[in-house]
Amino acid sequence: MKQTKEIYILGIGSYLPRRILTNAYFESRMDTTDEWIVSRTGIRERHIADDDEYTSDMATEAAKIALEDAKMSAQEIDCILVCSVTFDMAFPATACIVQKKLGHSASCPCMDIEAGCSGLIYSFEVAAGLLQLGHYKNILVIASDKLTSITDWNDRATCVLFGDGSSAFVLSTEKNGAKALLVDTLLSAEGKDAEHLLQPAGGSAMPASHETVDKRLHFLHMNGREVFKCAVRGMIAVLEKILQRNQIQPSAIRYFIPHQANLRIIESIADSVSMAMDRFIVVLQNTGNTSAGSSGIALDHAYRGGKLAKDDLLAFVTFGGGMTCASAIIRWIA
Repeated sequence: MKQTKEIYILGIGSYLPRRILTNAYFESRMDTTDEWIVSRTGIRERHIADDDEYTSDMATEAAKIALEDAKMSAQEIDCILVCSVTFDMAFPATACIVQKKLGHSASCPCMDIEAGCSGLIYSFEVAAGLLQLGHYKNILVIASDKLTSITDWNDRATCVLFGDGSSAFVLSTEKNGAKALLVDTLLSAEGKDAEHLLQPAGGSAMPASHETVDKRLHFLHMNGREVFKCAVRGMIAVLEKILQRNQIQPSAIRYFIPHQANLRIIESIADSVSMAMDRFIVVLQNTGNTSAGSSGIALDHAYRGGKLAKDDLLAFVTFGGGMTCASAIIRWIA
């Protein structure tokens, strides 16, 4: 998006539940092996939220860390955005629930955003647009998903893929103490292919009933072959476009931060830009696919691990349900 004001990232945080599920769990329950899972996905383990740990709880934990990183209190936040596909409930907005859990007493606006695993970058652009208006100074952007709550644990093709987690960012027009500058964002979607990745029941098109429960239609359904093709094609397209729009060569990007869904998808993106895999931040081996929060979790791990240096250019590239794709470029300035 074209910006008239510079937008900064003041704070970053992420959260993963304590409980870890390794591939050995699936070996003991179904016809699969650790070798099979790793060779096809790159995933070795994933974090699983407890039954009484909700999307809003994980969102709140990541938000607290981001606020601490920004040296801010919750009361200094003017707006809260939460992106997810597993909101606590249909309404009220999970963002409103997070506001309460953060102890935010002011009447700041709170809003949920749903763009699948691209939700974080979609929310970056929404937050940047709101900040451009001048009505807001500091916006808290949170990506949080409890994907295991909609995972069919009897479906070998999908149950090994997903984990739970969250990431959070404080975006601001204030530069003081900033970690990074948001250079550009680019969003897209191919809704004509949305049928390949969906949760069929639970909405107005297919309300809950005995039949929808019996047919396991409240779980995530995925046509893996088609999703893989759409993901590779879409992510390459948005990444190439945002680089061209900003006249940046792939070699100028210090690190690419992809959606953490499948190692083979990331390898395809690396091939497309002729960059070695060591230029890609990859954490999925320990997290699985955490949906909207995944790329933010990857960035936070790179940040906490001391990988980032002043003036590094970083490129996000994501893909999610609805066949959404999104990319963002940030410049590290800390």
